[in-house]
Amino acid sequence: MDKIPKRFWEDDKWAEEHYSELRKKYPGEWIAVFNKKVVSCGKNLAKVKENAILKVGKHKIPTLFIESGDHVY
Repeated sequence: MDKIPKRFWEDDKWAEEHYSELRKKYPGEWIAVFNKKVVSCGKNLAKVKENAILKVGKHKIPTLFIESGDHVY
């Protein structure tokens, strides 16, 4: 099993801490965060992950769905 790098957890924490800003910029989208920056975003999680991996060359990248506030579950 691959160890998850410390950077992953730092990026994940950064995204949670900046959620309100991210919600304004990426409502209803998936984001991928690397080095405390959004490196990929979109409606399709698989494409967001793929684009992020191609962009940064790493596979362990946190992704987060940014709620728009109008989803019904």
